Amino acid sequence: MPIIVSNIKAPLGAEKGEIISLAVRSLGLSEQDLISSGVYKISLDARKREDIHSVCSVMLSLKDAEREKLLAERSGVRRFEESEPKPVISAEKRSGRVVVAGFGPAGMFCALMLAENGYKPIVLERGADVDRRTEQVEDFWNGGELDPRTNVQFGEGGAGTFSDGKLTTRIGDPLCRYVLRRLAEMGAPEEILYLAKPHIGTDKLRGVVKNIRERIKSLGGEVRFLTQLESIELSGGNVKSAATDQGSIDTSALVLAIGHSSRDTFEMLLRSGVFLEPKAFSVGARIEHRQSEVDRSLYGSKAGTPNLPKGEYQLSLRKPDGRAVYTFCMCPGGQVIAAASESGGIVTNGMSGFLRDGENANAALAVSVSKSDFPAGALGGIEFARQIEQKAYKISGSFKAPAMTVGALLDGSKDPPTVLPSYRPGTVSADLTRLFPPFVTEMLREGLGRFSREMRCFGDRGAILTAPETRTSSPVKITRDGSGAAIGTKNLYPCGEGAGYAGGIMSAAVDGIRTALKIMESFGPPD
Repeated sequence: MPIIVSNIKAPLGAEKGEIISLAVRSLGLSEQDLISSGVYKISLDARKREDIHSVCSVMLSLKDAEREKLLAERSGVRRFEESEPKPVISAEKRSGRVVVAGFGPAGMFCALMLAENGYKPIVLERGADVDRRTEQVEDFWNGGELDPRTNVQFGEGGAGTFSDGKLTTRIGDPLCRYVLRRLAEMGAPEEILYLAKPHIGTDKLRGVVKNIRERIKSLGGEVRFLTQLESIELSGGNVKSAATDQGSIDTSALVLAIGHSSRDTFEMLLRSGVFLEPKAFSVGARIEHRQSEVDRSLYGSKAGTPNLPKGEYQLSLRKPDGRAVYTFCMCPGGQVIAAASESGGIVTNGMSGFLRDGENANAALAVSVSKSDFPAGALGGIEFARQIEQKAYKISGSFKAPAMTVGALLDGSKDPPTVLPSYRPGTVSADLTRLFPPFVTEMLREGLGRFSREMRCFGDRGAILTAPETRTSSPVKITRDGSGAAIGTKNLYPCGEGAGYAGGIMSAAVDGIRTALKIMESFGPPD
């Protein structure tokens, strides 16, 4: 079994062979002792600006198994075990088809796992395929009409298709490496397997999702675009059928991988008697700096050094009462995008390509919203967010987003902008204090003050705030029982970010896989 050697210090831009040699020598080994070797992880250590370097982990497989075992007991060395899903497939048979509603990361990986084990799932995606979707989104950004069915939130790949394609996560699930490997097989850059902060970029992610779709179809699965789940028939605690605008489907199981913006689907589920509960989430604005200023804030005089990655940050402040303000979904070298999915409401988000070569960096500057902040009821958070979105549209009079400088938000001063806003279809100068409840504005100000002491770029009073960001996570939870099914049902499986069980591409994909495994435990594939 291979070993992982950690904490190998290497120069920026070191070749893989050099990194492996450093690890081999650190253990007193030679190349002749190895069966195989490879770089496992590379991260950046920029804590001391005069000594910015890489910290690496290396995987080694030795010819001498006993020596390998002894080395695994050393500090900084451990055994490596490949994470693979291990399906336990029931012998029970059920009539109907497994239906997966939603083709974002959770739905994609759930359907992929089911298809590769013989289940031939039917995927329902309310939006269009990624090529048509991209065309329609670009048209909207250029001033065209919003399509409520196909937009940044809905369509092949889910909301993550128009993002930075970040693959970082805090869940620590062993299946994370499996997800990375499958993404690489489907066309993602190989570097996602070893970079500590991997990302795909929206440009490369679009090809990856198409390849996953074709893999599912090649195994007998179906992916039906522009087909929305409209209602479900429940009987005796089971979903008997799923009705769409294209007809009804008899179901053996229904997976709800619907994403955080499927507000009409949440309403339908509540009417159908499915148990939903409200969930805390966050709202705020996108803050936009020059990427060069972010780099200087992090790297000082070393900014611009070859092999240094684009600067990224993650900042947070939590008050004693639990209220928090934090940066989220930071997009180096990216753009702020129009992410609305409903007429008469503005939503912002961030996106960047694989090269992250845009002039600006942006991130959500988000304030936590607790259940006590919005109206009672399962859908109270949705209503809270929708009111902000609609107020933004009224302030603007169009899908141009309200924006102001940091200095104007802090004290009403008229500092000139230092950043050209990247948001399309454009921005309008507006007072964001009119948009948000007072507690949000107060926390934004406090966060900006704190973060300016941690990163110089946050002290730029001419940086731009574009609002609102309201789709940070789902404000609703479709509560599951111990079997993974929704409470009170036997074959309805809430899954991913929209159901309240994930936050980002990686955790959603892992939740999709684990949901597929739960289904397999319940019944076997069709004959």
